[in-house]
Amino acid sequence: MFSIPNIKKAKQVMNNKFIILKKDNKVGTTIDLLMKSNEREVIIEGDDGKIEGIVSLTDISHASKNNKNYKEMMLCEVMAKDIIYANKEVRLDECRDIMIKNNIGILPVLENGKIIGVINQKHIRDFLYMEVENYGVKIECIIGQIKEGICALNKDGTVVLWNKFMEERYDISAEKILGDKIDNHLKDTISYGVLATKQRESGVYQVKGKEVYAVVDANPMFINSEFVGVVCTEVDVTEVKKLSQKLRNTESKLRYLEDEVKNLSNTTFKNIIGKSYKLEKAKEKVKKVANTTSSIFIFGESGTGKEGFARAIHDYSNRQGKFIPVNCSAIPSELFESEFFGYESGSFTGANKNGKKGIFELSEKGTIFLDEIADLPLSMQAKLLRVLEEKEIRRIGGEKIINVNSRIISATNKNLLELIKQDKFREDLYYRLNVVQIDLPPLRERKEDIPILVHKFIQEICKQNGKETLDISKETMKVLQMYSWKGNIRELKNTMENLVILSRGDTIEIDDIPEYILESSKKIDLGEDYTMDLNKAIVKVEVNAIKKALSITNGNKAKASKILNIPRTTLYYKMEQYKIQNVEK
Repeated sequence: MFSIPNIKKAKQVMNNKFIILKKDNKVGTTIDLLMKSNEREVIIEGDDGKIEGIVSLTDISHASKNNKNYKEMMLCEVMAKDIIYANKEVRLDECRDIMIKNNIGILPVLENGKIIGVINQKHIRDFLYMEVENYGVKIECIIGQIKEGICALNKDGTVVLWNKFMEERYDISAEKILGDKIDNHLKDTISYGVLATKQRESGVYQVKGKEVYAVVDANPMFINSEFVGVVCTEVDVTEVKKLSQKLRNTESKLRYLEDEVKNLSNTTFKNIIGKSYKLEKAKEKVKKVANTTSSIFIFGESGTGKEGFARAIHDYSNRQGKFIPVNCSAIPSELFESEFFGYESGSFTGANKNGKKGIFELSEKGTIFLDEIADLPLSMQAKLLRVLEEKEIRRIGGEKIINVNSRIISATNKNLLELIKQDKFREDLYYRLNVVQIDLPPLRERKEDIPILVHKFIQEICKQNGKETLDISKETMKVLQMYSWKGNIRELKNTMENLVILSRGDTIEIDDIPEYILESSKKIDLGEDYTMDLNKAIVKVEVNAIKKALSITNGNKAKASKILNIPRTTLYYKMEQYKIQNVEK
């Protein structure tokens, strides 16, 4: 079954990688060369370039029986000098008859008087079998009815069997591929690999250029222990493979996010999620000053994670004391002094009979984080300044001086320099607190961190609420990245909790996003050079809006029309009218 159903010619099956040697070469050297090249004969060439004879392994075998030192013999002593040739156009069955009639095992093939190849018994055995055409027709009929792909190659990589399933799958007709090398049509196939290894191979692979998958099984074929080719079968598993791939992608994404969270958790900056340039720059600055005793001032909008940074500074500094956060806007002005400095027993009505330690004592060798420092009363600002300068306090109602060694980290979202101009904040305290300033970027300036934060919040919120971890569509993520997030990380987390709790499926889609966020993402910056021509302005707005919607949805027109709040047919019309190219990826 490994023959092509037609009579071949000598030029099609001859070996054109024959060995040519001079007649004075030794037999021993020739044997090594034949073994290394896996050949059975060499052509002997004279000094004039003409063929003088042929030496085969059979000739060498006969010589070895008559001479123990046969390996030292010259090739001219063992070569066959009577050579019969064939033309390259001679049919293979005629070559067989010539070799049988003359009792020879090799037949050189000539063209214009020069040898271009040789045919030996091996070629005859491989390519000529009786009644091959009849068997080929029967086999082709049977295999054509099988609903699986079947391909067979002979040992040279030539396709000798290619059923209807394979024709449809690869868009290659049997008429075109049969009799030709498989690698002239398909590269790097499993079947071609088995030709080299002669070992069975199997697995799932994708048809190049198509979303088509198959389970492939390629087996080497041996007849009487001789390798004769490869038979390969294919079973279509496209749908199964797509589902499996989607599952693997999801698992891979989860593992990646888990690793990212784990990596971040293994550092002192475990609560500072993100890898944007501005955030990394702030982290690097913090690391440089964390181990110093200098006061640090953190400026950032509400919700940017100022307390998280303060904790990271404390952890990175390896200070032995506690980290004590204080919200200056949440402490009544009359209690500020007792909270910061503590009091002795009986200092005032309602005081604890054992007295109480203040924040400075509790944070000894630690860190005090003064959040919303701008709301600290002016009277308390003076006392705080004195503590920072003298490094000592005295409890309310007490006379004992207590030395303190606490580091101060302060934070606000207000412009203290403006408050200083309005006499609402002491200038000397400002410069005492603001030895090193850390500016935290708002979320709108580090949008590349939004996907990391979103996935982290989804995972946390799902776990807290006993839900399976949700996925989020690319379109939804783009909308979230385009929103300004005035409340920064705090607003983002609140929004994600809303989306997770109210989600209706296993993926958060655009439909789940709150309307105010969706409306904000639709806004287009007109720019200062916007035309005052109303008709041109309307066209420009429509074109920009359509392009933006298509970009958000990766070219999905159904989703884009939903964002634009127009029928899909209108979107198609507008795209054609304005010659807008789709951006589908």
